[in-house]
Amino acid sequence: MAAKIKKGDRVILIAGKDKGRTGVVEQVMPKEDRVIVGGLNLVQRHTRPTQGDPQGGIKTKAASIHVSNVALVDSNGKPTRVGFRVEGEKKVRVAKSTGEVVNG
Repeated sequence: MAAKIKKGDRVILIAGKDKGRTGVVEQVMPKEDRVIVGGLNLVQRHTRPTQGDPQGGIKTKAASIHVSNVALVDSNGKPTRVGFRVEGEKKVRVAKSTGEVVNG
């Protein structure tokens, strides 16, 4: 099945501790149905000092979010569902709210 959310898409969180905030998708994990959104769903991890990071300490990183908890942002800045349409010989993603083609 074609991906409704892709890397580089602007999305809004519709559930969780950062609900209502927007960000850009940095990584998509299709087998786990999860995405990583830059700057959102941040967690702190205690890391042991290593050769690569001799300091160690508490590091902040973005955790993954289930794809059902994010929605694509349309041109109006509102969350929208994603549909598909065939234009010519290409299958393109379409914002359900506005009907316009989603770039990417």
